Amino acid sequence: MTSQSPEQRLALVTGGARGIGEAICRQLARDGLRVVVADPDGHNPARVAASRGQGHHACTVDVADEAAVAALFDRIENTHGPVAVLVNVAGLLILPGGERPLIKDMTLDTWERSFAVNSRGAFLCSREYLRRREAAPVEGGRVVFFGAVAPQLGAYRPSAAYIGAKPAVMGFAKAFARESAHLGITANTIAPGLIDTEMLRATVNSSGALAAAAQNIPLGRIGTVDDCAAAVAYLVSPQAAYITGNVIDVNGGYRMQ
Repeated sequence: MTSQSPEQRLALVTGGARGIGEAICRQLARDGLRVVVADPDGHNPARVAASRGQGHHACTVDVADEAAVAALFDRIENTHGPVAVLVNVAGLLILPGGERPLIKDMTLDTWERSFAVNSRGAFLCSREYLRRREAAPVEGGRVVFFGAVAPQLGAYRPSAAYIGAKPAVMGFAKAFARESAHLGITANTIAPGLIDTEMLRATVNSSGALAAAAQNIPLGRIGTVDDCAAAVAYLVSPQAAYITGNVIDVNGGYRMQ
């Protein structure tokens, strides 16, 4: 089993070039991990990696492409060593014409692409991680998936395709937690509530609507990307070594279990 000191520990963050993913990259870098920022978004992965300083790296990848995911892990592990931490942030909300499509009007392409990025991408990346950790275990392996509060509430802002794809991730994460536990790997899901991101702002038509939404949150505010990053930082830390198969709600009390 490979043992990595905190400053050697390598984290791969998909969807790491903006929003929640970028905040997670910043947080993990501050915590002493080496971070690989993976995203299909042009120059942004390199920008985020460079902003963290030496020792951090960038890769472009389409997480829905099986061959591309395998090549990504080959490139990273051949160059930088084994991935100890995988954070599956990559997600997609499709709003044709800027509007939430009704189920009766939704195209099959919107449905399939939503599941390809949100669900298939998490499956492909975590499967590749698990195969490699079976072959070359690491100490303190961690996987974090991203669900959402929307499917737990049947929320109306995202599309039905997004609301359908996220529970698939949340269920899969529990199966992954069971099948990876023998390697000492933990796997948990973050379920963000209303977080101030481009994705959320795409679903509201004014800052007034955002303020009104905040009034329905017991803590009285929209969440920040750093709120999500802090939860991820805890889950990948040694302090969370006995937490696996769980969903951590980051929603200010918007939904309480």
